[in-house]
Amino acid sequence: MVKINELNHYTQQLMQVARFKDYCPNGLQVEGRAEINKIVTGVTASMALLEAAHQADADLILVHHGYFWRNEAPGLVGIKRKRIKFLLQHDINLMAYHLPLDAHGEFGNNVQLGRLLGFEAQSYVGTEELIACAELAEGVPLSSIADLVEQRLGRPVLTIGKATQAIKKVAWCTGAAQGYIDQAIALGADLFISGEISEQTVHQSLESGVAYISAGHHATERYGVQALGRHLAEKFDLEHVFVDIHNPV
Repeated sequence: MVKINELNHYTQQLMQVARFKDYCPNGLQVEGRAEINKIVTGVTASMALLEAAHQADADLILVHHGYFWRNEAPGLVGIKRKRIKFLLQHDINLMAYHLPLDAHGEFGNNVQLGRLLGFEAQSYVGTEELIACAELAEGVPLSSIADLVEQRLGRPVLTIGKATQAIKKVAWCTGAAQGYIDQAIALGADLFISGEISEQTVHQSLESGVAYISAGHHATERYGVQALGRHLAEKFDLEHVFVDIHNPV
């Protein structure tokens, strides 16, 4: 058992929140009961995740995508009202970490995805040091890497580039990071992996010769929150359960 204020303070320091200019508040977003025994982690604080956490008797929900995003309507109406009402009614805490969870060197989405794929990041560069880079021991066909990503993530991927193209330098950033392909091109990467893809990403990839794999926003961001949840559970002797709410994007 741990007090929510103690857990929140520890996690704020661990995730180095002050480093980031983010689009949302990082840390405790909705306060519930004072004592934490069980954490449920998930990617997004959807109603489906809130209901699953309540059924699991969670005291705290820890997510990557929480609430109160910059430029969203501030009123507590509609979907936002229903979600926050549910949390308050059931006295459940909601904690969210966005960019800090992408970038963290041990529990971050990028490092965790790299390890899942067998890529050990040798550097982090670009905006907020969010782009991970790795040099492979030898060139690997693009098709082989695409097959690996599909197998490890358990979902189809969209690949732009020649199947036989040799990949030696890989850059990646989870989620909606397709806009970082320009930085990956400037880095001299052979391949950039992210979650989503835009129309212009196809042209940027083909014209630059830097291959692109769109592996799913949700799918690429399932691993950081699990790693952080496991760490907190071990440190404070808590129960931890990851709930994967399916999302095809």
